[in-house]
Formats: sequence, C-alpha cells, structure tokens
Amino acid sequence: MRYLELGKTGLTVSEVGFGGIPIIRLSTAEAVKVLRLAYDRGITLFDTANAYLDSEEKMGLAFEGLRSRLVLATKTLKRDREGVEADIDLSLRRLRTDYVDLFQIHQLSQESDYQKVTGPNGALEAVCRARERGKVRHIGLTSHSIDMAAKLVGTELFSTIQFPFNFIESKPVDDLHPRARQQQMGILAMKPFAGGVLDNGELCFKFLRQFPDVIPLPGFDAPDRVDEIADIYEKENSIAPEDLAAMERYRTELGQRFCRRCEYCQPCGHDVKITPAMAYPILARRMSPAKAVGFAAKVMESVRNCIECGECVERCPYDLPIPEMLQKNLALYEKHAGRRKR
Repeated sequence: MRYLELGKTGLTVSEVGFGGIPIIRLSTAEAVKVLRLAYDRGITLFDTANAYLDSEEKMGLAFEGLRSRLVLATKTLKRDREGVEADIDLSLRRLRTDYVDLFQIHQLSQESDYQKVTGPNGALEAVCRARERGKVRHIGLTSHSIDMAAKLVGTELFSTIQFPFNFIESKPVDDLHPRARQQQMGILAMKPFAGGVLDNGELCFKFLRQFPDVIPLPGFDAPDRVDEIADIYEKENSIAPEDLAAMERYRTELGQRFCRRCEYCQPCGHDVKITPAMAYPILARRMSPAKAVGFAAKVMESVRNCIECGECVERCPYDLPIPEMLQKNLALYEKHAGRRKR
C-alpha cells in the first residue's frame, strides 16, 4: 500500500480508501471486524455520511484508540447553516471524535443548491465556522454533475472533490481532474464499481490505478472483499489488451440504459424523487432488500405520483425511458416490501 498527500490538505492517506455505505447491512460486530481488517491491511481513509444510517457509529466504535492514525471523512446533505451545524455535532458524537478531517457538502449538483450552500446562512458558512473552532480540518464536496463539479472546483472554496469515476464513467479524465489538479485539490473517486453495475474488481482497479492521485472509495461488506482489493494493491499494475477488450464488453452490454445520477431530470413537477428511485435496485443489492425498503420508502412511494408526462425523458442527456424504469423499480420495491412483511 502506498500513501500520498491528499491534494494540498497536508493529510496523508492510503492510495485506496473505504466507502461507508455497505457496512450498514452488517451487524455491529461484523462491521467492526471489516473496518479493523481494512485498517490492518493498510487503509487509512474512511469515508461515510450521517445519512448512511449507523455507518458513522460503527466506525466510531471500530476506531476507538486509533483516531490519530486515520483520516475520517463524512458528509451532509443539508444546505442551511443551522442544519449543517447540527449534522457536524451529530457526526462527531457518532464517530466518537473531537474533529473530522474532511467534511464534505454532499451531492452538490444543482445551481439552486449551490446558491443555498454559498449564500447567507448557508451550509458553507457553518462548515467554515466549524473549521475555525477545530471541529473540521478541511472542506470538500461531492457531486454527480460534471458541469457543476467543474464550476465548484474553480471557486477555490473546497479542498477536495469527490465524483463518480470508473471505466464506464471516465469523463472526469478529460477536464474535471485536470482542473482539480491545477487547484491542488484532493481527488476522490466514488462508485469505482459504477454504483454496483460492475462486478469485476480486478478489472475496475486496473483502470483506476492508472491515475495514482485519484483515491477510489470502494465499499466493503465482508473480510474477503477487503482482502480482494488490498491484494490488488500489493501487485504491480498492468493492463493487457484482453483487459481493454473486457472493459469494452461491459460498455457495450450496459449501453446507455443505466442512471448516472446527473439529476438533469429533476425537479419533477409531481414530486417524484427520480434520481434515488432510479437507483433502488443497486441500493437493494448493497444494503439488502429488507433494509433498502425502510431506507428508500419515502423515495419509492413518490414513484406512485408519476403520470408519465415525459418531461424527465426530454431532460435526460442519456435518453433513458425513465417512467418505464421507475415502474419496474417500484415493482421490485413492492416485492421486497411484501417479503419483509412475511
């Protein structure tokens, strides 16, 4: 395992991190075991969010006594100062720490959110105050909109950028990553498995390791998954022609029929939570159907408001048949909900 500085933050992190969503579906004892194994295998960057159910609490328990040896990153979805201040204090309690190394404003993809975050009494004001008080060391952002991410990088308000990156969603290579490097920002890669649609770990990381300053954040839900990725990082990286051919097969098979979470389809005039509802099958695989039903209930129930007006289809840059896909996902949700009632 190599270690490098995360942009100009001064934080030294492992070349691969740990994404905190999958430990939601584990018992506390199982989660602690997976987290401690990741640490023992050399991973020092752990990324979570207080929206990820009990992920922060499990990390806090796992890392008691190890705080100074780790880099902890968490996030907020709130846009207002008061809400973010409450989220920061909640995260600190759950993580059992006095400070967070990296606090990220999560899913900053729309102009309206950007205006709220940077405006009077906005989220950024709260995080800056927390930094002055020592509760937060560095401020980052996450996004799913390539255009908004590029704009935010140019503001010089943030120390890190977290954006989807994998051999299916490789567009950041062209412009976003070079912009971030120019600003000496740390670059974090969410969704190294394309949100769950890629199932070949070795192939995914052969691609990602071509960019050594981009830190992937895979999620782990079992010790063997930790060992699989850690073992990859103990080998020299090389990409053979057959690897490139395999990547192309994935691209061809997936085509354009999967949601990239760009949010151009929103807002919906009938209050359908389109983006998270489109991701329900992946969420169910990652969390387990039983937990996904509870976690996504509000989102999936909103799909019943859909009148198939087609506005979202017109806005989608990937021409996805969104209403059709939403109804399919709703049927899956209902199946899971019925399974949970039995």
